[in-house]
Parts: sequence; C-alpha cells; structure tokens
Amino acid sequence: QVQLVESGGGLVQAGGSLRLSCVASGRTFSSYAMGWFRQAPGKEREFVAAIGRRGDNAYYRDSVKGRFTISRDNAKNTVYLQMNSLKPEDTAVYYCVADEGYAKVGGGPGYWGQGTQVTVSS
Repeated sequence: QVQLVESGGGLVQAGGSLRLSCVASGRTFSSYAMGWFRQAPGKEREFVAAIGRRGDNAYYRDSVKGRFTISRDNAKNTVYLQMNSLKPEDTAVYYCVADEGYAKVGGGPGYWGQGTQVTVSS
C-alpha cells in the first residue's frame, strides 16, 4: 500500500500560481503512476492530470492544459502540480492519487490522499 499526503494549497488571486506537493510513503514510489483529481463545491470529483512511473506520459484535462504541469521526483517520493494562471473555476479540493496501473490513474485510482484546498478569488 501507499499513503499520500498533499500540501501547498491556499488562497490566491485569479492569475496567480500555486504548487501542490504530494509525498508518498509505503511501497516503492516508482511502482506507481500518479495523478491529481479535484472536487469543487456541489460537483463531482474530476480528473486533473496524471503522470507515468518514470515521469513520462503526462496528460491533462482540457481545461487545465497549458496552465498546469504535473511532475515527479522519484528520489523524493513526491509528485507536484504546478498551477499557473489560476481561475476562480479552479477552486476545489485537490486530491493526490496513485495506482500501479497507469490507465487506472485517470479513471479509478486505488489510493487517495486527504486533499488540500485551493481557493482562487476573482
């Protein structure tokens, strides 16, 4: 199993930036594809971004392409989400996710963190 702990959320004005971090513990970090989901108030959770075990194969939901960047540092057991040009509609709780299967990260990941709040003011 793997445990995931997110950090880096907060309040930012529209157009600003935040970097989320997620530290994993437990089994070998490089065994897992990693990703991020988010859930806005009153809405369902939605996929944001994913990355392969070696830091390859990054992909994103359309609404964040060109603004968000997912990356990972296997030596630090950490995955990041750099969020630039933030918009009020990006306001949500952001969850770090992991799965041994890359295809599952975007659909039904097996492991979830507790989430970190991101609030973007207009």
